[in-house]
Amino acid sequence: MAFTCCCLRKSQKNLSSVEEDTTLDLGQLKKFSWQELKVATDNFSNENILSRDGFGPFCKVYKGVLEDGSLVAIKRLKSERTPGREAQFQKVMETIAMAKHQNLLKLFGFCITPTERLLVYPFMANGSAASQLRDQRPSQPSLDWPIRKQIALGSAKGLSYLHEHCKPRIVHCDVKAANVFLDEDFQAYVGDFALCKLINFNKTQIICTVDGTIGHIAPEYLSNGRCSEKIDVYGYGIMLLELITGQKAFDLSRLSKDDDNVMLLDWVRLHNIPFDFVNKKKAVLTQYFPFFFF
Repeated sequence: MAFTCCCLRKSQKNLSSVEEDTTLDLGQLKKFSWQELKVATDNFSNENILSRDGFGPFCKVYKGVLEDGSLVAIKRLKSERTPGREAQFQKVMETIAMAKHQNLLKLFGFCITPTERLLVYPFMANGSAASQLRDQRPSQPSLDWPIRKQIALGSAKGLSYLHEHCKPRIVHCDVKAANVFLDEDFQAYVGDFALCKLINFNKTQIICTVDGTIGHIAPEYLSNGRCSEKIDVYGYGIMLLELITGQKAFDLSRLSKDDDNVMLLDWVRLHNIPFDFVNKKKAVLTQYFPFFFF
């Protein structure tokens, strides 16, 4: 008994640095304990890392198995707690909880400690559209044109819901192939609302700090910080080019190919894409991406 008590005290001391925040309550979202997620990921094993997202060691996504056998993806964000970050995190949580659509990635729950934020999502068997385009394994099925069309339409429906059916309207602010996730049937789910902005019904735009991913940020947003649904439309257009060409929106390796166009949009213009590309595959693209022909 004495040994057990000693071990418990030691264990509690070790866990003190990850003491959970009990103040945040978001209704239907499940509040996971740190211990639950630690067990689910085998102590956050490197073998369970699905991706290193955004800010290197400060943001990793792990595959996990919950006690009931459910497969999940756990996004682990490490950051110092400040009032601004707390408010942003809670806004993102509330936004995801509010937005419910078949093409939006559902949030199962969360966990908060003094140094970390963890978000729990359903596991997506086929990763992201970006990983399917560029990191495909030989054993995986290829993204044929019907599937690419399905991804394009599904993500468009998800964005349309955010812009037209949510009150306040939600601007994603980081639309890209890496933020479109695919289930076992390659159905598309728009996810990662970390940079989203809310716009009240009586406003057409807001002025805010510019956030986003290089190559996906709309020029007008970058130049003056004016945020509206249009910046998602721009990001969606770049994502379509990713789907069609398989190229990255920003790729330094293109510098070594004598075209000096690290931005996908510039690369497309230089190579007269989609026009030359379309001439080679016009029958296919006309069928699956008719909006390129007007």
